[in-house]
Amino acid sequence: MSKDMNPVSGEPVEVDGVYKNEWGREEELKRGDLFPADVMLGNTEWEWVEMSFDNHHEGETDPRLVPKEKDIDKQGKILHPRRQVDRGSKG
Repeated sequence: MSKDMNPVSGEPVEVDGVYKNEWGREEELKRGDLFPADVMLGNTEWEWVEMSFDNHHEGETDPRLVPKEKDIDKQGKILHPRRQVDRGSKG
């Protein structure tokens, strides 16, 4: 059991994410927002459920990482999913 105290209504949100109150109502909150009071419970504790983050792509590899035929810097591109980067002397 964790000894950390969950935030309560009226306290500022420190991390963007989805939070759940004592009755299980989930709400997405942004950093700087205040934890809201529940209509029925009034002030309530909030538990962090999951982190929010901006995902600006649609599940595709960033085109800057895909090698082009005319690329000079093929070493810095991903040519194979299991490619290992040589980091110099091993011994």
